[in-house]
Amino acid sequence: MPNLTQPSSFDPNSFDLSPSAIKHFKQNLSNKNSNIGIRFSVSESSGCSGYTYSLDYVKSKNSDDLSFEFNDVSVFIDSESFLYLKGTKVDFEQDGVNEGIKFYNPNVKAVCGCGESFEVKT
Repeated sequence: MPNLTQPSSFDPNSFDLSPSAIKHFKQNLSNKNSNIGIRFSVSESSGCSGYTYSLDYVKSKNSDDLSFEFNDVSVFIDSESFLYLKGTKVDFEQDGVNEGIKFYNPNVKAVCGCGESFEVKT
C-alpha cells in the first residue's frame, strides 16, 4: 500500500487525488496546451470483470460533468460514472522503473487477475 495521508473523515461522495497524482497530471496537462483537465469515467468492460476505468485529457467540460479542483488540476466525471467512483482516491505510484495510476475505490468488491477490470458492490 502507498503512503497516503488518511483523511480526518471519510466522505463517500468525494473524489480525491493524492499529491503525487496531482503533480503527475499537472505536468502532463502543461505539455498539452489546449486541454483544460482530465476526465475520469467508468464503462462496461470487455475483460474479466464488469467495469473498467478510463482517463482522458479534455478540451471542454460536458454539461453532465461533475467537476473537482486540485491545485490547478481540473477533474471532470460524468454523473453516471460518479456512481462507481464515489469515495475514490487516485494515486500515481512509482516502483523502480514501473509507474502508473492506481485507483483506491471503496465501491470495488473484486478486481480481475490482470488488474484491468473490476466488479462493484451491489
